[in-house]
Amino acid sequence: MSTNAEIKVAIRDLYKIFGPRASAMTEHVRAGMSKDDLLDRYGHVLGLKAIDLDVAAHHIQVVMGLSGSGKSTLIRHINRLIEPTAGKVLVDGADVLGMTPQQLREFRRSKASMVFQRFALLPHRTVADNVAYGLRVQGLDKAECAERSRQWIDRVGLTGYEDYYTTQLSGGMQQRVGLARALATDAEILLMDEPFSALDPLIRTDMQDILLDLQTELHKTIVFITHDLEEALRIGSNIAILRDGEAVQVGTPQEIVLQPADDYVAEFIKDINRGRVIEVASIMENEHRNGAPEVDAGTVLDDALQSLIGTGAEAATVTRDGKPVGSVRLERIASALARPE
Repeated sequence: MSTNAEIKVAIRDLYKIFGPRASAMTEHVRAGMSKDDLLDRYGHVLGLKAIDLDVAAHHIQVVMGLSGSGKSTLIRHINRLIEPTAGKVLVDGADVLGMTPQQLREFRRSKASMVFQRFALLPHRTVADNVAYGLRVQGLDKAECAERSRQWIDRVGLTGYEDYYTTQLSGGMQQRVGLARALATDAEILLMDEPFSALDPLIRTDMQDILLDLQTELHKTIVFITHDLEEALRIGSNIAILRDGEAVQVGTPQEIVLQPADDYVAEFIKDINRGRVIEVASIMENEHRNGAPEVDAGTVLDDALQSLIGTGAEAATVTRDGKPVGSVRLERIASALARPE
């Protein structure tokens, strides 16, 4: 993520503790008490601990971790479906936690839409009615609701299914309805809580493609929850990895793969295909090479390797927007592809 990127959502020193004396427990956690000790000694559950996270506008921020890591708890603080024990959540500089009930309702209606893992569709309503639901809540007239619903149904590839009930659709089609419903309200922020995890692998990849294609055009600010590292690396501009309620590493996909913060993160990434994730720009050297074949800075290593093998060259000039920015040697690519010990 560019350091100059505009920050859309800023989460500051966020804590969530579940239990009747949550506020009083915060001092124990701040003093270093672990999640297990908090539960054993006081019967309280640590959900989030000292989370600091900047979500850049118009980017996809992935939050990932295993079950119980706090990722779904975190995303629900952004639209205040969960109240924090301590900390701040700022959206465009406004404190979500300080909003009145009326302001919060308006925020959820027009500023932040949510897509759930289990679709959360209305089974007694048609596809068109489900997509238009948020628009009706916003108070738009019937004709405009119908037109915008039709447009978004078409955008997610469901034209012809407008009058079907959601129970008549496959899981992948239902999730397309959920995505269309969220996008139809034209909210600036899209909160996606493991939206594709219940889908079969091929359908899941298809939904990722749809999301990435739409993001290329719409430039939404998206917070995307997943437990799948390959999914995180594929769609995320930035990734936050949680463990037991703490953020153990926040960085770009390249940083996560090349510079894991600790053994926990290293264990996460050990089996990924590095050649399909690491980009040439991450390992290039500053020197320029005249007459060498060219590869774009965003080329993944597998493709760069094939390009070099095809030309018989030992190195390539790395370009960005058609201009040389460095070079990469064959041996450096091979070294980056090797799985670390």
